[in-house]
Amino acid sequence: MKLTPERLLVGTFAGVILAGSILLSLPASNRKPISYVDSLFTSTSAVCVTGLIVKNTGVDFTLFGQGIILLLLQLGGLGIMTFSSMILLLAGRKVSFISRATLQQSFSPIGFGNFSSFLKNILIYTFSFEFLGAIILYTRFSTRFSPIYSIFASIFHSVSAFCNAGFSTFSDSLIGWRGDIVVNLTMVFLIILGGLGFFAFWDVKEKILRRKKRLSLHSKIVLWTTALLIGVGFILIFFIEKGRSFSSFTSLEKILASLFQSVTPRTAGFNTINISLLSLPTLILIIGFMFIGASPGSTGGGVKTTTAFLGFLSLRKILTKKEQVQIFSRGIKEEIIERALVLLLFFFTFHFLATLALSITEKFSFIQLAFEEMSAMGTVGLSLGITPKLSSFGKIIIIISMFVGRVGPLTILSVLVRRSKGKFSFPYEDVMIG
Repeated sequence: MKLTPERLLVGTFAGVILAGSILLSLPASNRKPISYVDSLFTSTSAVCVTGLIVKNTGVDFTLFGQGIILLLLQLGGLGIMTFSSMILLLAGRKVSFISRATLQQSFSPIGFGNFSSFLKNILIYTFSFEFLGAIILYTRFSTRFSPIYSIFASIFHSVSAFCNAGFSTFSDSLIGWRGDIVVNLTMVFLIILGGLGFFAFWDVKEKILRRKKRLSLHSKIVLWTTALLIGVGFILIFFIEKGRSFSSFTSLEKILASLFQSVTPRTAGFNTINISLLSLPTLILIIGFMFIGASPGSTGGGVKTTTAFLGFLSLRKILTKKEQVQIFSRGIKEEIIERALVLLLFFFTFHFLATLALSITEKFSFIQLAFEEMSAMGTVGLSLGITPKLSSFGKIIIIISMFVGRVGPLTILSVLVRRSKGKFSFPYEDVMIG
């Protein structure tokens, strides 16, 4: 079988997940015995930077086990190929063309120049913000915990936030810090920076520092969509919940909770409130945000902001009967539009089928199953509390969903579907629709 970039990417992620599941099965990783399905679930959730858990990270895993989870989510967040390629470069070896193609596809459809410089910049970008975030978080965590634990917790949460992983060493995630401005804003900025993607951030940096004439179309779409989703989410959640689940909060807590819950569904997975107490309209809104997710070239999942935006532009083009999809005085190629529409259809179809499968194997309400499944496929990690209660079959469905959501539906399709040989076409015939 020919080793394509897609197969290499899928195989690499699967290999690391299996290795992680073995390490998490070791007695040294656990404070009490754990089933292999649960260790596989935890490893998949970490590598796929999802954050859904069947075991309490801070209680059921030892410090060694938590360290393994930290390593897995860092590897998954940056992409296994980034690390393996960087190791080869540091060892003075050339990176294969397949590895280059896989990394480029994993991060962005936009090309890059010097490969070595590209990798180094990604690592500097990632570790710099994670280090800064850990320092800021330490100033708050150290007021409640011992210095040693505060250092570990600060690093763990900073990496988990930037990688949009959602894992926490605290049993209640960040509920205990819902009124802390420093912790809330630090986590929010880490999540946003990790979810924007390396290319959008680099483009903005170049414009500010080097006075670049204009941002790329990709960066404009990412920034505008991200800002719109956060703004709309904040306003809607605030007004929907202020008299409901937020009724006992102070004014500051209502603002921080609304902001945090408008950011975290876009694949981060942390929560500063009990998600199961939110009203139905907010849960539906969060499902929509989890569907959209973060941006291309980022540590997050979902269909991505650009995909959702292009889907909206396609609808506008049809309604206005324009010749091409246009935005910011630029046209977008039909090939890219087709990929976006295929991705949207595949994501929705997979979610529907997986939710259907869960409804057969599990005994929970539709909104609970749909929420949990979208959280898995969007690699978000928010939960209504049913994940630990799922059957083994239910956990396997969630594991598959997390894996598909992380490596990408289009990558999975490329592996499974054979490309047709030869170019030919049949006569056209009309079909009635609508």
